[in-house]
Order: sequence, then structure tokens, then C-alpha cells
Amino acid sequence: MEFDLQLMVDSIPSLLEGMAMTVQLIALALALGLCLAIPLALARVSKHAVVWMPVYGFIFVFRGTPLLVQIFIVYYGLGQSEAVRESFLWLVFKEAYWCAIFTFTLNTAAYTAEILRGAIQAVPHGELEAARALGMPKFLILRRITVPRAFRLALPAYGNEIILILKGSALASTITLLDITGVARVIVARTFAPYELFLLAAIFYLALTLVIVRTLKYAEWRLSPHLRPPPHLG
Repeated sequence: MEFDLQLMVDSIPSLLEGMAMTVQLIALALALGLCLAIPLALARVSKHAVVWMPVYGFIFVFRGTPLLVQIFIVYYGLGQSEAVRESFLWLVFKEAYWCAIFTFTLNTAAYTAEILRGAIQAVPHGELEAARALGMPKFLILRRITVPRAFRLALPAYGNEIILILKGSALASTITLLDITGVARVIVARTFAPYELFLLAAIFYLALTLVIVRTLKYAEWRLSPHLRPPPHLG
């Protein structure tokens, strides 16, 4: 088997365009998913069954079904439904791009909500008791102590979720989106060189993963000053 290095070099500009699409998909889905996950996590730790049970059902469904199936249900189901076509929702679901964003958002929201739920319940009770002893109201405790502390505790697990949604974004190519995998598939169909193109696509995903890992390491370092070594006094 001959290895066409020149084809890989010539394909880099096209794959860079696909990388831009991939970054758009995961950035928007993660931002919207996090905004949705915070209230879901707070509802999940509620003591009232009428509040936490629907959230539990939502999390169970999206964590218990494959992302590919979810994409197909949204794109081929909601996107082709007559009821949706005749409503304002058609403005969103008529585009494969927004179907992917919608699916990725709900999927990552479910996983992130469960991560935050565990982090909220792991916040030391002593910190909360100290805040109550100072007379802080519940909402202020939630805003100043519970949520920020939970974010710091959840960051390592949330980093794994970011990487998982990055890898899952490759499924967007199944509904015609030209992300990294989608561009690679198009070039493979034209050149019949799957090894070179998918190897190059893997390198692009690894590069994005490296950026994510390094960014998260820096965020953990910034948010955990108590874990840094003390400065050396000269």
C-alpha cells in the first residue's frame, strides 16, 4: 500500500475548514448545554419529587441512548414531522446544522447536569453551615458558595465531557454537515484514499483534544490556589 503524503498536505486547507465547523458545533452546544445544565442540576438535588423526577427522566433518556440515535430522531423525526413543518420550529429544524446543535446541547446538558449534581452534593457541609451561621440567605449561599464550589469540584469530570462531545461531534457528518469527519469522507469519496484522510482527521481531533486538555489544566490551576506550591522566598 502506497502512502500518499502529498494528498494529506493538499487536504489540510479543506480539513481546517471542517475544523472550524467542528469548533462551532461543540462551542455552541457546550455553552447552551451548560446554561441548561445548571438549573437542571439544581432541580435534580431538590427534595421534592415533582421537581427532580422529570429531570431524572430527561437525564436517564439522554444518557441511556446513543448520540447517533438521538441525532437521527431529531433530524429524520422532528425535522421531517408535518407538525414541526407547519410551526415556527421549522425555522430551526429545517437546517441540519441546528438539528445537530439541538441534539448536542440536550445530550451534553444531561451529562453535565449529572456531573454538577454530584459536585453540588459533594460541597462540604461545613462551608454551608458556616455561611448559614453568618446569616446568609439561601440564594446568596447558592450563588456565592454552592455553585462556585461545585464548579471547581466538577471541572475534571466536565473536562472529560468536553472531550466526549468533541469526539461525538463526528456524528454530525451523518446528517450532511462538513465537519472534520464530513470533509474527510467527501475527499475519500473523490480520491479513494481512506487511510491518509482519516489518519489526518485523527491528527486534527488530537490537536483539538490537546488544546482542551491544556486549557482545562490551566483553569484548574487558576481555580485552585490552595493546591499551588507556596512561592519560594529569596
